[in-house]
Amino acid sequence: MRAWRYILPLLVLSLSSCGARKNITPASPAAEVQKTGFANIPDFAEIEKEIETEENETSFQLIDHALQFLGTKYKYGGTTPEGMDCSGLVYTTFLQRNIELPRSSRDMALLGQELGLDQIRTGDLLFFITDRRKKNINHVGLVVELDQEHIFFIHSSTSRGVIISRLDENYWRDHFVMARRIL
Repeated sequence: MRAWRYILPLLVLSLSSCGARKNITPASPAAEVQKTGFANIPDFAEIEKEIETEENETSFQLIDHALQFLGTKYKYGGTTPEGMDCSGLVYTTFLQRNIELPRSSRDMALLGQELGLDQIRTGDLLFFITDRRKKNINHVGLVVELDQEHIFFIHSSTSRGVIISRLDENYWRDHFVMARRIL
């Protein structure tokens, strides 16, 4: 969606200049750029790079905010440093960036784009079913770090509060359902 703010002005510029150009053969490609003004049009690769940089900055800010809650005790329905549950941690973290998510992990799992494990980046969400009897998503974590072999995520566990875990730990690997990108 953000790319439209760059594409629309380019479209207007190109439509408004149709037929206004004389047929003059420039002496060099640089002269052509100078005559047509195309050097002022942003390169699409640069636009994508700028958007990716914005997304990375937002991810870093989300992660930084979430890490402030490390060690916070678990409290069902909680969203404060006095206690929070897994979706409360994610909800509060995204709200800090003015991104309002649903309050439950099950509803959060309906948003954004579903990802394969090889597509996961920091700032993405991981969803789990920890109660196999209910068969509904009931746990969420925020990816805070990636390396060649591991995906680390912050979440609030009922027994240990807000902690960082690895997706390849037996328990989390066995209960993992999907990853989604909200940003």
